[in-house]
Amino acid sequence: MSCVLELKNISFVYGKGTPFEKRAVDNVSFKINKGEFIGVMGHTGSGKSTLMQMLNGLIRPSEGQVLLDGKDIWAEPKKIRSVRFKVGMVFQYPEYQLFEETVYKDIAFGPQNKGLEGDELDKAVREAADFTGLKPALLEKSPFDLSGGEKRRAAIAGVIAMDPEILVLDEPTAGLDPMGREVLLSQITRYHSERRNTVLLVSHTMEDIARVADRIIVMNKGKLAMLEPTAEVFRRGDELARYGLKVPQITKIMSELRKKGIDVPEGVLTVDDAFRALLPLLKKGGKLW
Repeated sequence: MSCVLELKNISFVYGKGTPFEKRAVDNVSFKINKGEFIGVMGHTGSGKSTLMQMLNGLIRPSEGQVLLDGKDIWAEPKKIRSVRFKVGMVFQYPEYQLFEETVYKDIAFGPQNKGLEGDELDKAVREAADFTGLKPALLEKSPFDLSGGEKRRAAIAGVIAMDPEILVLDEPTAGLDPMGREVLLSQITRYHSERRNTVLLVSHTMEDIARVADRIIVMNKGKLAMLEPTAEVFRRGDELARYGLKVPQITKIMSELRKKGIDVPEGVLTVDDAFRALLPLLKKGGKLW
């Protein structure tokens, strides 16, 4: 695997030189490989959102370097706009960013600024709409006539249409009902599976990250606390608890079953995995309690 993104000793200080100075990100270093799906976790104030905004140059590090494809993104500050086409950022509640007359025009705004036009632009818009589950009939509607979930998908489609090398999603399922969250997460997973672009997903929902991430970044008090494969992170439940985080509920239930002597595998992260692990025992007539 080739490295697409590297952070070298990144720090960011808010209000530097004032009485309100706060080190939001403190000497963070890591590498992300091309095509990985990375989960990002951390309690409120852990520095994860500040860290994500440094990946595409929305915030300039106080110290350290962000390397995209081996090049410092701030080597030529006047060209920082081009970095934002390569590292697409979807903020929390992105539907508040919708502004055009139609959904089509809203999705087209980013790729047009990137230089796409004609058939190439139309293809980018329609493929992005398809990835996010927007029906073609919705493209000519005003974005303000859409449901909450449809607005969210339209906003994400606007970033996907630019075909970024790296897609950063900051709490994309926040505020959605369980069905809406499930649909959107499935669409993001499909996008990653088909495009094989690198995805970073920030979420407070441990179950969501457990289902999709190859590796997980855990931030705590501005520092990088973990960057490990997903199963390894959730095996460290006691450590996560100290950072104000919890393992998925199903992982905790399966761990309790193991403690009671039930022969189930360690590190079960999803309900589907738990079902597959328990089904053979139930078919044999075994009792869990």
